[in-house]
Amino acid sequence: MSAISIVDPHLHYWSLASGNQPWLENPVPNLLGDYSPMAQDHLPEDLERARGEVDIQACVHVEADAVDPVAETRWLAEVIASGARLAPDALVVGVDLSHKDAEEQLDAQRELSDRVCGVRQILNVHDDPLFDYVGRDYVSEPGWRSNLRMLASRGLSFDLQIYPSQMAQAAALARECDDILFVLNHAGMYVDRQHLDGWRAWRDGLRELAACDNVMIKLSGFGMLDHRWTRDAVVPLVWEAIDAFGIERAMFASNFPVDGLYAGYEDIWRIYLEIVTGVSDSERDALFRDNARRCYRL
Repeated sequence: MSAISIVDPHLHYWSLASGNQPWLENPVPNLLGDYSPMAQDHLPEDLERARGEVDIQACVHVEADAVDPVAETRWLAEVIASGARLAPDALVVGVDLSHKDAEEQLDAQRELSDRVCGVRQILNVHDDPLFDYVGRDYVSEPGWRSNLRMLASRGLSFDLQIYPSQMAQAAALARECDDILFVLNHAGMYVDRQHLDGWRAWRDGLRELAACDNVMIKLSGFGMLDHRWTRDAVVPLVWEAIDAFGIERAMFASNFPVDGLYAGYEDIWRIYLEIVTGVSDSERDALFRDNARRCYRL
């Protein structure tokens, strides 16, 4: 099989010895299912072994729900300094924008590494406890919104992890903060799959977000909500997302090692390639490399 050349704009590393990811040290089944196989170190050398025939030209580390985001970035700066081949080329760091010291949290991380390019704070809320991440509507809080605005002056993007029920609110936020680039994570996390209304909420929410020029989408995380996902199951999701955002604002990502619970690293990328068979060379390059480089300034 021929190699696939990619830029991976969404992966995670961690070392359990740091004690910074207690959700990994003491796995409790959630929307991921039984994720205990993931409860081990995941380092650049582990990705090197897992990548198969995938040529990873660059990669973006996204915060991994660390208790202490500053300590996470300090550790990642050490990983980068070690010269590991698949050390992150860019960092999307964690910051709790509801805290009064959010600016200090962010600037401390920027001092630790010049590869900080954006921020993520998980925002998923859901009536079902299995799917609820934070149990709090951060976006409606004035203090949170005020702290979000500081990203613009620092030239940083915001990775937006939400459910379809939150998309209208997020689109209003994107229109209000039109000087910030928002990156919708995991294809918008189509979670409510038992009824037609769930599909409509996801589809229509994508369109409303896509109407904002400052929003891009990452096509990833399909295994989190469909643990037995297949190419055929994902095709309509990918096509709908690309149709909404256009080739120029969409990018594939692995969400590894989380999605490694459901498929191998190379398998994920080969399925993506099959899904877009027939696109032009320039369109394929955009989806697999160029858009990620532009988004995260690689």
